[in-house]
Amino acid sequence: MTSPVARPMKVIDLVTHTSGLTYGFLNRTTVDRAYRQAHIAEFNAEGGLDAMIEQLSALPLEFSPGTAWNYSVSLDVVGYLVQKLSGVSFGEFLRTRLFAPLGMDDTAFWCPADKIQRFASCYQPNERGGLKVQDDAGNSVFAAPPSLESGGGGLLSTGHDYMRFCRMMLHGGTLDGVQLLSPKTVAMFSLNYLPDNRELADMAPPGLFSEARYSGVGFSIGCGVNVNVAKTRVPGTLGEYFWGGAASTAFWIDPKEELAVVFMTQVMGSDVRLTLRRDLRTLVYSAMTESFA
Repeated sequence: MTSPVARPMKVIDLVTHTSGLTYGFLNRTTVDRAYRQAHIAEFNAEGGLDAMIEQLSALPLEFSPGTAWNYSVSLDVVGYLVQKLSGVSFGEFLRTRLFAPLGMDDTAFWCPADKIQRFASCYQPNERGGLKVQDDAGNSVFAAPPSLESGGGGLLSTGHDYMRFCRMMLHGGTLDGVQLLSPKTVAMFSLNYLPDNRELADMAPPGLFSEARYSGVGFSIGCGVNVNVAKTRVPGTLGEYFWGGAASTAFWIDPKEELAVVFMTQVMGSDVRLTLRRDLRTLVYSAMTESFA
């Protein structure tokens, strides 16, 4: 008997994290370890996105594309594709095509000297149950441009800037007379693109962190999407899409309720962030006095 031939990786596999790629910091498999040894997608990895792609081409996949879900450098690969197709760096593409048109003046991959006094330090839990500094704003690694502009993380922003992006999405791709996306493109974010309409809980490896633990959640274009409110066990709306950041930040967009929420904090690796995000949803939806859905 011959072994089945794995299908080629597609762009949909990248934006849904079903590509077979991984992250070194997941610390689960030998492939994760190989990523750590090769410094895949690290902030100051030499050679940037081009070198990262060369390194990835020599490493095995975790699984055949489309067969499972695994949080990964998939969106970094998307950033590389954007860079190649546009002919400019990924950061420059974001600046000219997204941030500048939306007036997101405080969003970039690094913090210049004239803004560093507004930059917040980042923290992480210490051994005594308190917090310790993880990145000191006065001596931050983000005070200079990174070698690798990551599609998966690393942007600096403010609550004001991020809410402008969310409002653009909430308004069907347009904000203050500037149209960046078509309404039909924005509507695609409320759909589940996992194979056979499956949920994250069905496709993610056991014990994986993040929103993959949620029942009733599918995956859309780079973010989770609510596909079964009852199974999530928290208030919500079908088609709302969301995700969380490494420093325990969170956002979600609920088109039916005309609602966007941005939650900013600066704590890396906190075990309470999932509970916090669920509590935040409960508080926001419980405070509503009317509903459009």
